[in-house]
Amino acid sequence: MRSFPSPAVRTSPAVRISAAVRVAVACVAVAVLAACGQVAVEPGDAAPVDARDPYGAPAGSEGAPTAGGTLVLAMDRDVVGFDPTVQNSNMVATAIYDSLMRFDADGEVQPYLAEGMESPDGGTTWLLTLREGVRFHDGTPLDAEAVVVNTQRHIDVGSSPANRFARQIAGMRAVDPLRVEFTLAAPLGDFPVAFAQTFNSGTLGVIISPAELARPDADVARRPVGAGPFRFVEWRPGTRVVVERNDDYWQEGLPHLDGLEFRPLTDTETRQSSIANGDVDVSFAAYNQELVRSVDDPGLRVYYGPGSGGEYLYFNHDRAPFDDRRMREAFIRAIDLDALAVAEYRGHMSRAVTMFSPDTPHSNPEAAQAWPEFDADRARALVEEYRAEGGDPDFRFVTTQNRVPFAEFVQAQLAAVGVTVEVEFFDLAQYSSAVAQSRDFQLAQWVGPFDNPYPAVQRLLHSEGNTNFGNYANPRVDELLDLAESTADEGERVRAYQDVELVAAEDLSHMWFSRSYLSTITDPAVHGVDRYVTREMFFASTWLQR
Repeated sequence: MRSFPSPAVRTSPAVRISAAVRVAVACVAVAVLAACGQVAVEPGDAAPVDARDPYGAPAGSEGAPTAGGTLVLAMDRDVVGFDPTVQNSNMVATAIYDSLMRFDADGEVQPYLAEGMESPDGGTTWLLTLREGVRFHDGTPLDAEAVVVNTQRHIDVGSSPANRFARQIAGMRAVDPLRVEFTLAAPLGDFPVAFAQTFNSGTLGVIISPAELARPDADVARRPVGAGPFRFVEWRPGTRVVVERNDDYWQEGLPHLDGLEFRPLTDTETRQSSIANGDVDVSFAAYNQELVRSVDDPGLRVYYGPGSGGEYLYFNHDRAPFDDRRMREAFIRAIDLDALAVAEYRGHMSRAVTMFSPDTPHSNPEAAQAWPEFDADRARALVEEYRAEGGDPDFRFVTTQNRVPFAEFVQAQLAAVGVTVEVEFFDLAQYSSAVAQSRDFQLAQWVGPFDNPYPAVQRLLHSEGNTNFGNYANPRVDELLDLAESTADEGERVRAYQDVELVAAEDLSHMWFSRSYLSTITDPAVHGVDRYVTREMFFASTWLQR
């Protein structure tokens, strides 16, 4: 198996770049970095950060675990809720719920909370087998009926991030207390992937106690009851989430820790200083500067893997000016990636012009060859052509408050080709739901790494994809993605993804510019880290050596 929004509603005013700042942003050009008082770094002087234990510490490499202690973790945003039918980033979820299946370091789906999953007929019928004796935190059994009840919720809630998987189920039944049979509307060779996804991506593998769901005053978004290594204790929004050891956990002898305390530290500098100063034990790092500084800090340990995908910009294909391919090309040609690497990434930018990392079988070299190169003169000509035909090339760019220098860089580069960019900044907690998912933008910034294409590429590029916030649509891409999703032929699947990458590159569907910098940074006393490249951790094996 392979692994891998209505107008923006603002609870606080968006921050706009002033005219004075627009004058200052000219300093980001490489040729004048020294004159602006910055340290001049020539492109190529600093290499991208290499992968470092991307899936955690190698098994058995850290000695015998010790028991006890509470881990303090810094999140880049607060939790929105614990209901898996509601899309949100939630680093606490795996501690409370666990996952029926999960990916290994090769991107293969393996049993975890479940015992196994197999298809007797090439992908139309799937039998999920559960482990005997697994209980929820309320003492009720995690049985076949619990899986059916939870899966039905994703079928019923059309906005669920896992609805894409659930709606393919034509029928399901509890064969006996430990086995669930799923019958799909069409063959799906990658169906087990649906039970191994992250909470944010949408997963059928997170199971809530049906007894809790049936309570008259149930509020699983705020009071989750799972079967994971830790029990929910409290959530004080904006302050902390606390969980404690589950003494009835299904893996004997685990977890090692007594508890976890998650703190939302949304400011990048605060988060970085907190891990560097020892105020927290773990930081879920969201930006390049955290990764680069931590790699250079001998007092910290870094877990990181770039994966495919990465950092990119959404063009809104339904709004001018980016509904016109010429303006998408003009934007791409206006951005000097060498200058960007110096100005924003200290030279450590792992460049990306296409969706798949070149070292993966899904990568298509023709896609990179089709990508427009930096050419300010050509960009300016395209802008002038568009304007001469009555188009307005100026646009609004939305991003997070952590990306001010990046936004200033974009403004300066586009000003050089005759385009005025208005920038609005949003708090990271608001950004996903209030801006990107609302699709109320012309250009928006995003980051999304993945190891394997399904379902990340379908979600991003399919016309019905639930993260296709830029409204990209190409019938040929839909056809190829449907083929890749359904076929049991690995060669056919790989060729389909290669063709998708080429067509999307020719369409300039998005602008990829860097591989991901999502990393996990820890104090050296933290051991047993077990993670995905998207930073989500499995906490049962984590331990502290004080």
